[in-house]
Amino acid sequence: MSNVAPAKRKILVTSALPYANGAIHLGHLLEYIQTDIWVRFQKSRGHECHYVCADDAHGTAIMLRAEQEGISSQALIDRVSQEHQQDFARFAVAFDNYHSTHSAENQQFSELIYTRLRDKGHIATRDIEQMYDPVKGLFLADRFIKGTCPKCKVEDQYGDNCEACGATYTPAELIDPVSAISGATPEVRSSTHYFFKLPDFATFLEAWINDDHVQPQIRNKLMEWFESGFNEWDISRDAPYFGFEIPDAPGKYFYVWLDAPIGYLASFKNLCEREGLDFDSYWQPGSDAEIYHFIGKDIVYFHALFWPAMLHGAGLRTPTAVNCHGFVTVNGAKMSKSRGTFIKAATYADHLNPEYLRYYFAAKLTSRVDDLDLNLEDFALRVNSDLVGKVVNIASRCAGFVKKLGDGRLSSHCAEPDMLARFIEAGDEIAEHFENREFGRAMRLVMELADEANTYIADKAPWALAKEGGRDQDVLDICSMGINLFRQLMVYLAPVVPQMAEDARAFLMIDSLDWDSRQTWLGDHAIMKFKPLMTRVESDRIAAMIEASKEDLVEEKKLKEAPKGPLAEQPIADEIAFDDFAKVDLRIARIAKAEYVDGADKLLKLTLDLGGESRQVFAGIRKAYAPEALEGKLTVMVANLAPRKMRFGVSEGMVLAAGNAEGIYLLEPHSGAQPGERVS
Repeated sequence: MSNVAPAKRKILVTSALPYANGAIHLGHLLEYIQTDIWVRFQKSRGHECHYVCADDAHGTAIMLRAEQEGISSQALIDRVSQEHQQDFARFAVAFDNYHSTHSAENQQFSELIYTRLRDKGHIATRDIEQMYDPVKGLFLADRFIKGTCPKCKVEDQYGDNCEACGATYTPAELIDPVSAISGATPEVRSSTHYFFKLPDFATFLEAWINDDHVQPQIRNKLMEWFESGFNEWDISRDAPYFGFEIPDAPGKYFYVWLDAPIGYLASFKNLCEREGLDFDSYWQPGSDAEIYHFIGKDIVYFHALFWPAMLHGAGLRTPTAVNCHGFVTVNGAKMSKSRGTFIKAATYADHLNPEYLRYYFAAKLTSRVDDLDLNLEDFALRVNSDLVGKVVNIASRCAGFVKKLGDGRLSSHCAEPDMLARFIEAGDEIAEHFENREFGRAMRLVMELADEANTYIADKAPWALAKEGGRDQDVLDICSMGINLFRQLMVYLAPVVPQMAEDARAFLMIDSLDWDSRQTWLGDHAIMKFKPLMTRVESDRIAAMIEASKEDLVEEKKLKEAPKGPLAEQPIADEIAFDDFAKVDLRIARIAKAEYVDGADKLLKLTLDLGGESRQVFAGIRKAYAPEALEGKLTVMVANLAPRKMRFGVSEGMVLAAGNAEGIYLLEPHSGAQPGERVS
């Protein structure tokens, strides 16, 4: 039995700032739930832990959306902030402070860090040429330019890469480029931009990354960027722009990614002013406080390179660790609006208990950067089996006997002191897993204890003893033991299912379920009448949620304006003769292996089995599928396409897919098809 209290720590925790241009969805929630569980655990252990976040409220996209809605940018970000905070509250994500990057504190810190970097010689200026929309009167980011790919000639591709062939290029290389905002043909204009000299910090960053501030997988990825060399980072944007104007640079604004991470400092400063906390004791070099950022793997470049370099250059301390997680897939594929698996937080909460999702995520989360699949069938089975069938079942089987035989008071006698000691001692290992973000391992240990508790009750069969005369005290002792074991489990589950834990605390009539509270035996102690703490996941509610998500898509489409300009037209390609089409050799292929392609955001590398022959194909489907969801599946490929050399390797064919505005879907043959079979 452990009685050694951990030393009290000072901890500041952040999650990535959600962009104030859309609703929170399940992909976002993975991060906030993961962070919230870790924060609740730290607080349960008695540490001084603060969790702050904010809306990322700057940028061209917000300015354009506000204009589209006919409201000010401030009105838009205020409304979205309220919606975000409502969503987080429904999922019990308990920030100590939720702020906005469009705040006085953020402007103050952005200017402070910038001027310190400038005065130390880490800011450069030079003229660059950019695409300019003459109708809207603004310079265009790459994502606001579309045209025909210069490599494969596929139309309607973004200004920096082609989703069809994976090629990368500059907007100037696009064929027939147009502004995605107005449909106008962009002009090339010159403008002075401000750059953060990231190469100045290469030596510092290499040492920082090698000092266990990031996960091994992330370190390996960052090392690739070291090998290719760093570029100076463009931190300015031209007016009009919704953001902060750069000091002494009229008409120039901080790029949204410059002030977004500074929003962590701003939100914490706002909390410090309100609560009387010492901001400097956390952010000055040499501080004994711990600072942790939880982020998705897609923004690691900003958080593990730019951010520590900016802080170090400005004379502030750097984070203790940057913890990255993977993406969320649903039923093995990218979340899809058309399939109803692009699920908003509010839509989920309208149909299902948010604590189901908190537990399911916890049960699958590790400290690694792997993607997490929300398999809806497994989701229902696991929640029903673990939370309802195991944990709640202990209390429901025992509480009635305590009420009847002990007048609602637990026995003073501990029937199984060795068993209780094992449950208490298990808390040390469970705590270690929580600390290391190995939530899945923690949940497995908790459920092993739940199995042991249920086995104990089943073996003792208090319901059978109750039928025998003179055995009431034995029954009360057994059921009091069961209630105490249930209390142990709820201490360990409280960071994951806080509302269920609060209901359990009220039922047990105790002051706290904090980590150390498990050390005591609840003897001769009154409990409330038992009420169900968790109901089963019903499949019809999941189905209703999926349908409601499809309805969300319909409503979104109604709200959008009709397409404008040349991009609205999608003409059918030139006709070909039947004899030309007959030359295409379509074959069934089994996906033997699927892998991510380092350095390619759109591609997956597929190893295809054609029934005795193996082919390597690069397919632009990374955004739609997780690799592990594809392996073993059948698809259709063009087998006689000439091999094409790409910078990632040779692609020996093409898989067939259909696509629309909602995503890309691989063609799947009938279930009886065999690899190598010709499609006719």
